Amino acid sequence: MGIRKNQASLTPAERTAFVNAVLALKQNGTYDQFVQQHIVRANGDSDWSTRIGHRAPSFLPWHRKYLIDFEAALQSINPSVTIPYWDWTVATTTLWTNDFMGPTGTSGTNWRVPTGPFAYSGGAWTLTVRSDSANYLRRNLGAGGLQLPSSFDLASVMGLTTYDTSPWNSTSLNSFRNYLEGFRGPNLHNRVHNWVSGTMAGAGSPNDPVFWLHHCNVDRLWSEWQAQHPTATYQPAFGTADVADIDEPMAPWATTPRDMLDHSGLYTYA
Repeated sequence: MGIRKNQASLTPAERTAFVNAVLALKQNGTYDQFVQQHIVRANGDSDWSTRIGHRAPSFLPWHRKYLIDFEAALQSINPSVTIPYWDWTVATTTLWTNDFMGPTGTSGTNWRVPTGPFAYSGGAWTLTVRSDSANYLRRNLGAGGLQLPSSFDLASVMGLTTYDTSPWNSTSLNSFRNYLEGFRGPNLHNRVHNWVSGTMAGAGSPNDPVFWLHHCNVDRLWSEWQAQHPTATYQPAFGTADVADIDEPMAPWATTPRDMLDHSGLYTYA
């Protein structure tokens, strides 16, 4: 069983091991399969028709399964590696360094990440499966003056007591899932994608490896909310069109939301 740590607490050796495992998955073609999976799912999800990975109750269990599969792929390269999480409510100096995620870009180069292990110039990170025309990683951190979510923003969402509400999409009110996903309330998950901007702002967002650290934090928050609200389980239970009920499979897997409610046998959070 793995322990997922705050990226700010990783040792230099742990940071290097994570980066090297990601680069190895890119080299052997596995990484691009994960990107393609996300593009297909994101492009297929709609507020008023089929929705599974986004704008839906299964946003959280779908991405939990997605993270579990990615972590297993990393561990096929190095069994000691787990996905670290990025707590975006706390200022950090360790994330955007040249030995880890790399820095932001500049407007003069279309926000191309200039240095670090995932810079196009290094030769190891060409975006071959993508949702826009750029074959290089792009970032515009803090685009348009956007601020990352605060601890106050987070507390207002963590205090919600209902997992999800009808109509089970981006318009759902007083829904922990929807407010964490970021279509209502203080806008958490979506805001972080837009704050990083560039590649992270599109359906091909996993092309930016910070995607995994961001979604690991989203999963951590869901895990904490589950512990705080043990009787507020996944909804809907049955008979709902266009979304995954608790015992219905989440494409492209046979995995159901219920299967993803307890992760304690696979990983914990430090």
